Amino acid sequence: MPLILKETFQDDCLFGIWEIQETYDKLLSQLHLFPGEKERLIGFGSDARKIEFLSVRMLLKQLIGNSGPIVYNNQRKPYLHQSDYRISISHSRTLTAIMISKNRKIGLDLEFMSHKISEIQRRFINEDEYITEDPEKRRYHLYIHWCAKEALYKLCDKQDISFQKNLTIEPFEPSDYGIVIGWVDNQYWHDKFQLNYFSINNYIVVYCCKNIGS
Repeated sequence: MPLILKETFQDDCLFGIWEIQETYDKLLSQLHLFPGEKERLIGFGSDARKIEFLSVRMLLKQLIGNSGPIVYNNQRKPYLHQSDYRISISHSRTLTAIMISKNRKIGLDLEFMSHKISEIQRRFINEDEYITEDPEKRRYHLYIHWCAKEALYKLCDKQDISFQKNLTIEPFEPSDYGIVIGWVDNQYWHDKFQLNYFSINNYIVVYCCKNIGS
């Protein structure tokens, strides 16, 4: 079974990672798609995007069963229709990740580490942030920053956020797993967040949760 991680933390947050090994037909045969989902599936142009779509629903089924369709707001933020669960979703190449919680705001990002991250670092790193000069660690360090900012972006509902101007990760030395501190500063938020990160194969995963109202 390609469920490679399933964990509960802080009593309420459930986190899972799925490794996509199945064919399109195999995934489709194991799922019940809700009204509207079949139309979305058919509308995708590539088989890879269809498999990704199905893998999200397969992982959600493994975590909490058939919970209802995933819907999106105008900012493309996902929700579980008529459910108390909040949900954050990420996928990259052959891995799909989901975090759900009823009582906390959550954000999750998963990325395969290619060599392209250095080409776009000026778009998301600001002058208050530190990136190591060690060539063996620099790419990894950049990916932690990128994923941490993606996780914060999702947690904060994708509203009025520039990765470079509104999100800052405090200086840290990268390791195989750890905690980083991030700040969000915009018209809706001025707050500090603790984010957890780890690597799995050639992927980096960062997740964050925050009590509602805190």
